Amino acid sequence: MFKTIDEVDRHRGIAFVGTYLPRQCGIATFTHDLVEAVVKEDGKDQTFIVAAMNDQDGEYAYPDRVKFEIRADYQVDYSRAADFLNFNRVDVVSLQHEFGIFGGKWGANVLALMRELNRPVVVTCHTVKKAFDPMQQKIFMEIAALADKLVVMSEKAADFLEHIHGIKRDKIVYIPHGVHEMPFIDPTFYKDKFGVEGRKVLLTFGLLHRKKGIEYLIEALPQIIEHHPRVTYLVLGATHPRVLQKEGEAYRLSLQRRVRELGLEEYVHFHQRFVELEELLEYIGATDIFVTPYTRQEQITSGAMSYAMGMGKAVVSTQYWHAAEALADGRGRLVPMNESGALAREIVDLLDDEVTLNAMRKKAYGYCRDMTWSKVALSYLDLFEEVRARGPRQIQTNSAMRRPIAATNLPMPKIDHLLRLCDGTGVARYAHHTTPDWRFGYNLEDAAATLVVSIKFNDIFGDRDATRLGEVCLSLLLTLIGDTEEMALGLDYSRRKVGQIDDVALGKTLWGLGYVIWHGH
Repeated sequence: MFKTIDEVDRHRGIAFVGTYLPRQCGIATFTHDLVEAVVKEDGKDQTFIVAAMNDQDGEYAYPDRVKFEIRADYQVDYSRAADFLNFNRVDVVSLQHEFGIFGGKWGANVLALMRELNRPVVVTCHTVKKAFDPMQQKIFMEIAALADKLVVMSEKAADFLEHIHGIKRDKIVYIPHGVHEMPFIDPTFYKDKFGVEGRKVLLTFGLLHRKKGIEYLIEALPQIIEHHPRVTYLVLGATHPRVLQKEGEAYRLSLQRRVRELGLEEYVHFHQRFVELEELLEYIGATDIFVTPYTRQEQITSGAMSYAMGMGKAVVSTQYWHAAEALADGRGRLVPMNESGALAREIVDLLDDEVTLNAMRKKAYGYCRDMTWSKVALSYLDLFEEVRARGPRQIQTNSAMRRPIAATNLPMPKIDHLLRLCDGTGVARYAHHTTPDWRFGYNLEDAAATLVVSIKFNDIFGDRDATRLGEVCLSLLLTLIGDTEEMALGLDYSRRKVGQIDDVALGKTLWGLGYVIWHGH
């Protein structure tokens, strides 16, 4: 909500839309660091934040710069946010896009905001794929059409957008991920803070989830320790909030169990928490080799790797897209995915050869001098000025909330309630809120209508639950139609046929069965 009417009148300039709390996740950290850098370089108090997303019960402890909060799954908040930005008459909106941070299927809710905005929009693309899921493709291409410019953080991402997805090159801008301005210092300077003096430190940091591939480095440690017994592997970061909701700490516990099985308790330390920027930079500073053993090639951006390279760290990484680009020309070592032996060999080789390791550090550090947050912020400011010079699309005079909701701007459909009302026979005729009332049994019309819904839902989303629901409805229709001229209107809960079919029920049954044939099921 708005904080005060005065603030609405007072704010001008640049509005950032995205997750914001620092250290909570990669995009939130990126947005936070970009905003701070832009404010510093711009030298004007013309920046405020629309914070997306508030995806938990209650509220985040946002700083004063945050003037509006969007609840991820409340589409009305996106329209309200559009009003907030339009009536503030900001000059340009910078939107941080990743499919997982906005509500709706693949973050489709953000389209409600973008469709209503009457200001130039610069979209920073945190996820770019060779081949999107069909719905991802549809959502992303509309975002691209609504944006004035698309910012990518790797040259490969720019190539994908232009040559695979057909977006014109003049709409795509390459601005690298920012890094913090830190001196090139020997890791020994920081090691006493963490009690690892005299040890070689390996580090992986970031929110924990299974695609991190940390288990492969744990499996590699016995071979590394055989050559360098004074090695410590630090795993820094809390479990990703979405992973925590779905499976708790199962991944972390599996890693800790494997550490015990291999007798590595002395060598592996899990630091299960969020850390503020100053402490994070100290962890990176104490590192000899930063390792990203990720298991997904499609990662187009890694803020963690960028931060490590920016501090002059040697990096050993699997061959995901961003790493392959950033670590080229001797700036790091690449290994195949899911191969502990390859990780061990590269790390041992670097620890054996201090000259090569330090040369790699210097190359990485030099490569990142044009990626400091101050230079990245200036690049964004130049881009904002370019799109701002074209002027706002129009002056907002009426609220998005007063316009009817278009069919394309409705919430994403769900069939949770239908599944809740369905058993192995069919869909309950009546319910008390979310509880089926089985006293009234099953009905032919309901089976026909639910059949159509399940087919539509399956065609759009490829949902197996929808397929199962459709099969149940077909089975009920077969039972009620039977093999005689007398078709029953329904079943009671004891599965006895009741009632005689009327014209309405017959029409709906023909409609449902025709829909099945039409869609080739």
